[in-house]
Amino acid sequence: MPTAAPELEVVEYTDPLCPWAWGSEPVFRRLRTALDGRVRWRRVYCILFDADDDPAPDPAAETAWYARYVEDITVHTQAPRAVRLARVAASSWPASLVAKAAERQGVDVAERVLRRLRESVFALGEPADTIELALAWAAGVPGLDPVRLSADAACADVLGQVRADHAEARRPVPEVRSVRGGSPHPGAAKETEDGYRYALPTLLVRTPAQYRAVPGRRPYEDYVAAITELAPGLPVDGERLATTRALERHRSLTEPERRMLTQGPWPPAQAVRLDTGNGPLWLHPEEAAVHPAARREASSTG
Repeated sequence: MPTAAPELEVVEYTDPLCPWAWGSEPVFRRLRTALDGRVRWRRVYCILFDADDDPAPDPAAETAWYARYVEDITVHTQAPRAVRLARVAASSWPASLVAKAAERQGVDVAERVLRRLRESVFALGEPADTIELALAWAAGVPGLDPVRLSADAACADVLGQVRADHAEARRPVPEVRSVRGGSPHPGAAKETEDGYRYALPTLLVRTPAQYRAVPGRRPYEDYVAAITELAPGLPVDGERLATTRALERHRSLTEPERRMLTQGPWPPAQAVRLDTGNGPLWLHPEEAAVHPAARREASSTG
């Protein structure tokens, strides 16, 4: 049985459509695997693209600028980026509502739905910025009840939860208002019209008595240090899985993820390669059969 630390909570401030959060997934996946069943891991959806943001006067120019911005980030993260970005996301609310609604169907379903939402923009360049698109990107996730997901994403309780996330993200702990370090994304809190919000991603590790904030893009060891300060002896080794087992567990893996999460020859014989703008996304064959990329290819050839 795993060693439990029931009073330790890891809060992940994130957004399904954030490029730095996407680039941090190798480290976070390893950390979640190491801590599985030992701590409470809670995601707070911060709404990077808010509904009241002013529309761009020139959407094509904004899209070109944002595509270059994402490309610059992937130089540091090595995370996949889309061959072509269709547009800048109009809003993070739909993806956040669907991701929050998916949590009602269990951890595995929630993880896979969120992953699909991230892949919508960073693998295929079509951000899930409407409820219809977000639900379509979630379709085919194993164990998912799509009717329930649609109903839950539209219900008042889930809307209230995401609104609470939005507010919580705008009450950052004082330590993150000024952050120094050698990271290309040190994670200092962002100024807003009425205060600050967490930079994405930020992890807050806490117990009822104390906390440690780890903002921005950080190495695995920084998260381990924060956790072991508050929970000495808690295993956080992040064991690497055999390649076939890792692909079966995670369903999709980027090149940085497979280097951090797997051991053994790569790729497994059954892995399906999906090319992006700067490297492959590797899919489990069952995932490839129901992934939106497969549906897109079928429609383009049919």
